Amino acid sequence: MKFLCCNEAIKHLTSEEKRDEAYFMSLLRIAETTCGLYYSYDRDLTLNLQRASKLAAGRVHKPLWKQADPRFVWNRNLLEELIETKLDEFITPLIQGSFQTEQFTLKDRLVRITLFSRRCNRRLGTRMWRRGANLEGATANFVETEQLVEYEGLTSSFIQVRGSIPLLWEQIVDLSYKPRPSIIEHEEMTKVVERHFHDLSQRYGDTMVIDLTDKQGDEGNLSNAFAAEMQNFPDIRYVHFDFHHICGGGNFDNLQVLYDEIEEAIQKQGYFLMNSKGEILLDQSGVVRSNCIDCLDRTNVTQSFLARKSLDSQLQRMGALSSAESISQSDIINDKFKKLWVEHGDELSLEYAGSYALKGDLVRYGRQTLPGLIKDGMSALSRYYLNNFHDGVRQDALDLISGYYTVSKSSSSPFQIIGFESAPYLPVASAIIVGGITVTTFTLSQVGRSAQHLISSIIFAGLTAGVVALVKANGKQLCSRPRLCGLI
Repeated sequence: MKFLCCNEAIKHLTSEEKRDEAYFMSLLRIAETTCGLYYSYDRDLTLNLQRASKLAAGRVHKPLWKQADPRFVWNRNLLEELIETKLDEFITPLIQGSFQTEQFTLKDRLVRITLFSRRCNRRLGTRMWRRGANLEGATANFVETEQLVEYEGLTSSFIQVRGSIPLLWEQIVDLSYKPRPSIIEHEEMTKVVERHFHDLSQRYGDTMVIDLTDKQGDEGNLSNAFAAEMQNFPDIRYVHFDFHHICGGGNFDNLQVLYDEIEEAIQKQGYFLMNSKGEILLDQSGVVRSNCIDCLDRTNVTQSFLARKSLDSQLQRMGALSSAESISQSDIINDKFKKLWVEHGDELSLEYAGSYALKGDLVRYGRQTLPGLIKDGMSALSRYYLNNFHDGVRQDALDLISGYYTVSKSSSSPFQIIGFESAPYLPVASAIIVGGITVTTFTLSQVGRSAQHLISSIIFAGLTAGVVALVKANGKQLCSRPRLCGLI
C-alpha cells in the first residue's frame, strides 16, 4: 500500500501547518504497514456464504462496493470521493482479517477447509486504546470468523463472532504490565448493550454469549458488571467460563466442560449447508459470541475448540465421516486443522495487539510446551512495549484513515495537547534509573571500606527511588497516547 502526495498547495503552508502535515504524513506511513488486508476483483469478501446465498440475483451485477457489507470494508472512508464521482471501476473494497486454507482427503475424496475472518471497521483501533463499546453499541476488535468446508459438491459454513465486552470501559496504559480496567459511568450503558445485541440478533439470529474472563480481581469486576447488564436481556443466553481457572496449567481439554454445558444450544444453531446447484439444505440460525479481555488468546483457543466440534458435524452430514468418526482420529488432518487456527490467531493478534497470539500451544498440542512458553513470553514483552510506547501513534493513524478524525482548516492541531511531551523524558528517566541502580550497587559493595561509600549509596539509592516514584506517578503521561480523538 502506498499513499502519494498530490497536493501542490502544501508548499504555501505556515510553519505550524507544515508541522501538522508532517505528522499526518507520518501517520499515513504507519498505515502503509497495515497487515491482514485482502481483496478480490470478482467476489464480495465482506459477506459470509449464508448471507451471500440469500441476496437478490440482481445484486451480483452491481459493483462490488455496492454489494459489500459496510461494516467490513476497511478502506470505506478512503473510497468516499471515488464513490461520489461514480468511478466504480477504480473502487476495490479491502477487508482486514485473516485467510487460511488447507486440504486433505477422506474416503479418497478431496476436502478443503477455509478459515476466513473479517474485522469490523466501526470501532477500529489498537489493543489498549480501543476497548469496549462506543455509544452506538459497536465494540472493539469485533471479528466475524467463517469456517468453510467443501466436499463432493457440498459447501458448508460455520460462523462465530468475537468482540470486546460491550460496556463503556477503558484500560489506559501507565507503564504497568497490566493496567487496571475501569468502567465508564454513563446513563446510556444499558442502551449501549441493547444496541449491540439488537444488531447481532438482526444479522445472525439467536445469540449466545461466552464470557471467558476471570471471576476475580479487576477482570472480575468487569465480568460482574457485564453479567449484571445481561440480566436485562433474558432472551440472550449468557455463559461465564473462567478460562484461567478451569483450564489452568494449560489443560485445553477442560474446554469440554464448557461444551457439555452449551452443546444443545450449539447444535440447535447449527451451520449452513448448500449443494452444487446452490440449493440451501441447512441454515445456521444463531451465533456464539465469545470474549475475554482482548478477544485474542483465550477467545481463539475456545473458538478453535467449538470449530473442531462443528467440523466433525459438518463432515458427518456431508458423508465424509461416519457418526462415530472425528478428525481427531487422524493426526495428519488434526494437525492441519490446528495449524489453520494457530495462524488465524496470530494474524488477528498482529492486527490488534501488534504481536503474535499467546496460548498457541493449547490449540496446536492441547498443552503448553517450553518453546511455547518462551514464544509467549517474547510476545508478551512485545505487546508491553508496543502498547506503552507505540500504539498511541498507531491509533492516530487508524483514526485518520478510517475518517474518525477529519483534517480540515477548522480542526485543531494534533500538537495542542494537555500536559508535557512524553517522548524526550522517558529515555532520560530510564537512564537515571539504570545508572542509579548501577552506582548504588557499586557503592554498596564498597561500604566496608569507608563510611563515605555508605553515604553515597544512600544518596544514589534515594535519587533512584525518587525517579522511580516520579515515573510511576506520571506513567500515563510518559506512554504513547493518541493525539487526535477520544476513547469513546
